[in-house]
Amino acid sequence: MALMTGAQYEESLRRMKHKVYMFGELVDTPVDHPIIRPSMNAIKLSYDLAQDPMYADLMTATSHLSGQKVNRFGHLHQSTDDLIKKVKMLRLMGQKTCACFQRCAGMDATNASYGITYEMDQKLGTVYHKRFLNFFQKVQEEDLIVAAGVTDAKGDRGLAQNKQPDPDLFVRIVERKVDGIVVRGCKCHTTAATNAHMVLVMPTQAIAADAKDYAVSFVTPADAEGIVYVFGRQSCDTRKTENSNVDVGNPKYGSQEALMIFDDLFVPWENVLMDGETEWAGPLVERFATYHRTSYGGCKPGQGDVIVGMAALMADYNGTAKASHVKDKIIEMIHLNETLYSQGIAASAEGYKTPAGNYMVDLLLSNCCKHNVTRFTYDITRLLEDIAGGILVTLPSEKDFDHPVAGGFMKKYLQGSNVSAENRIKLLRLIENMTFGTGAVGYKTESMHGAGSPQAQRIQVQRYGNIGNKKALVKTLLDITD
Repeated sequence: MALMTGAQYEESLRRMKHKVYMFGELVDTPVDHPIIRPSMNAIKLSYDLAQDPMYADLMTATSHLSGQKVNRFGHLHQSTDDLIKKVKMLRLMGQKTCACFQRCAGMDATNASYGITYEMDQKLGTVYHKRFLNFFQKVQEEDLIVAAGVTDAKGDRGLAQNKQPDPDLFVRIVERKVDGIVVRGCKCHTTAATNAHMVLVMPTQAIAADAKDYAVSFVTPADAEGIVYVFGRQSCDTRKTENSNVDVGNPKYGSQEALMIFDDLFVPWENVLMDGETEWAGPLVERFATYHRTSYGGCKPGQGDVIVGMAALMADYNGTAKASHVKDKIIEMIHLNETLYSQGIAASAEGYKTPAGNYMVDLLLSNCCKHNVTRFTYDITRLLEDIAGGILVTLPSEKDFDHPVAGGFMKKYLQGSNVSAENRIKLLRLIENMTFGTGAVGYKTESMHGAGSPQAQRIQVQRYGNIGNKKALVKTLLDITD
């Protein structure tokens, strides 16, 4: 099997035994939990679109390992064309779901690990790349979801990993056995955690030479004994339990993040991809982050397309579509959105071949792309809220709409310009969802902190901005010699 259907993906999750806690209780069947299921639906769509001939060019690729058709989310980029199609695929998924569809981090982590393990083997004589290939061939053959475990709890950010008062605040090896390692720690904000088949874990930052136990990377089944998930809360999340298609905002799709806790997880040696090579921890997470920062140039513009549509439709419903200032705000939203997309495409088009053979995006353009994502998404939603109006935050509930007395008042007073109150309320709830509800997690907050905070990108922009070369250009122009 090289391509699963959405139904087969859902069934594969039912066979797994993820240990998930939410609201102080152990979740029996995560797939059917009303708060988790919308995130599963978003991933499920990536399988169904890959089956649709209309989207096959974007959603699938030919594996250079097996020659089989695979889901592009499970592909190792073999050209700049692959990198560009990746960004276009992410925009498509954003348009279809208006949510975080959770497969980007795993795709970016596998491409980073493919290149780094190869380079490690070449320089150190290790066998990490062979282990990775064995793992990834299984991912492609079975069309599996890979979650990326990257962000550690960190504790005191001013202290190194091995200087923390609690040594487990960064994931570490606590024991090395004949047949494998034992790992303890926690990964935070793990996207797709309870919807994944496998997890690829890597360090969250560079590691000092005297902290070898923290320089660890490995793969593991997502439901392995020793992994506990605590599902993350999102604003307005319990609306998903109210059996309402209106107040929830986005009626079908959503995102998820969870704490992924390694409670003395055993990892066999064949799944270990880094064991103490501290000098490679920084390059691994940097390569992942660079891939991932370009991904935001696809998924966020896709969601942005829907948000622009919300603004334009809300202007129609409010009777303000012809107002010049409203038109100008929508134009600005489109401009900001397309700027993000163009940077994702540019970083991909300027990509290059790694020693391992897969393609890497341009480091400077990728960081510029993500840095603008941390700003423009907030500007876009600010304009959306402006156009929507104050009713966005004072709207009564769907139950009031259905009430025999209150409902009549709502239908009378909340109607818009040639639109029923019901349809206007549906749109307002979706806008609310994307600006400060569960959807805002995958659009705004993720844009700020996903793949590193804004300062992380500024550091990389300084590093790769080649200021010395730019000064040399001036000296050449002025015939200045030193």
